[in-house]
Amino acid sequence: MLKPRILVTGATGGTGLPVVHELLARGLPVRAMVHRKDLRSEALERRGVEVVVADMYDPDQLVAALRGVQRAYYLPLMEPFMIQSATAFAVAAREAKLEHVVQMSQWTSHRAHPAAMTQQTWLVDQLFAAIPGVEHTVFNPGMFAHNFLRTIDFAALLGLYPVLSGDGRAAPISNEDLGRVAAALLAEGPRTHAGRSYRPTGPTLLSGKEMAAIVGKAVGHRVVPVNLPIWMLGKVAQQQGIDPYQISVLRHYMEDMKRGTFSFEGGVTNVVEELTGTPAETFEVTARRYAALPMARQTMGNRLKAFIRFNLTPFYPGYDFDRWDRKMGFPLPAKATLSIDDATWRQTHAAQMAQPRRAALEQAS
Repeated sequence: MLKPRILVTGATGGTGLPVVHELLARGLPVRAMVHRKDLRSEALERRGVEVVVADMYDPDQLVAALRGVQRAYYLPLMEPFMIQSATAFAVAAREAKLEHVVQMSQWTSHRAHPAAMTQQTWLVDQLFAAIPGVEHTVFNPGMFAHNFLRTIDFAALLGLYPVLSGDGRAAPISNEDLGRVAAALLAEGPRTHAGRSYRPTGPTLLSGKEMAAIVGKAVGHRVVPVNLPIWMLGKVAQQQGIDPYQISVLRHYMEDMKRGTFSFEGGVTNVVEELTGTPAETFEVTARRYAALPMARQTMGNRLKAFIRFNLTPFYPGYDFDRWDRKMGFPLPAKATLSIDDATWRQTHAAQMAQPRRAALEQAS
C-alpha cells in the first residue's frame, strides 16, 4: 500500500518544522512548502524532504504545490489578510482533489471575538469544513508555551518574569507537542479523524506566578513575577520590532486568559497522549529548552544588553492598539465578546472537553 504524500505549510516555522520531523520519523513522504529558500529549507532538503516555494495568497501556486499530494497540514498566516490566504488554499485543495486537510485553529475561535485573527479563524473553520470532496480535521490548542517564554532572557539575565494575564491560568503546550499531534492526525488520516475537532493542551494549568517559579528552576536562580499592564506590551513590541498585528491580537488573548477562557471546563486534556502515545511535556521541560538558547545564556554581555533594553522600555512610545486596528480597517462585529462570554461558544466547547478521543473513535467505528 502506497504511503500518502503530505504537504506541510509553514514548514520551517515554530510548529511546521516539528510536524515535518514527526512525519519523517513515521516514514511518510513529505513536501515542505516555504515562502523562500533559505538555510532552514536547505537543511530539510538534505534530509530528503521535497521543498516547494509558493505564495500562500496565490491559488495557482498553491494548486501546483498540492499536485500529487493526498493530505496537507494548514497553518494559518498570522497576518491581517489571513482569510484571503485561507480561501486561496481552500480553492487549491478542491482543484488538486486533496483527500484530507488538518487545520490548526484556535481554542478561542469565535465569530464575534474582538481579535480580527480569531474572527477570521472561525470563518476558516467553516470554510474548510465545506470544501467539496475534501475531509477536514481541526486541532485547536490554547496558549502556546512559546508565548510565555518570549522573555526567557529577562528571567535568565535579570531575574524578572513579566506577567500580563493577572491571576488567569492556562495549560501551555509546546510547539513540539503540537507537531506530534498534527503528524498523528495526518498519518492516521481521514478514516479516523474526518470531521473531528481536538484540543491538545499541556499537562497542568498554570498562572503567571507559577510559571515564573518554574522558569526560575529552568534558569537556575530565583525569578520574580512582575505584573505589568497590557499597554507595556506595546512598548516592548515596538522596542523589539515585533509586528503590531501579532501583539494587538495577543493582548486580547491575555484578557481571555484572565477571564478563564483557557481554564474553561478544567482546561486540561489528554489529547496529546491519546493521539501520540506519549504524554504532553511539562512547562519546565519546555522552559529548559528555551533557557539553553543563546539569548538566555548568562554571560556578562547578555546581561548588559538585557539591562539596557529593560531600562529603555518605558521610554518607547509603544503601539496604540485601538488606533492601529482602526487604521487597518478590520470589520467589527456588531457586539464583540470574548469567547467565554458567548453562550454558543461555551456550549460547543464544553461538549468538546467532555468527549474523550476514545469515545469518538468508538462512535466512528
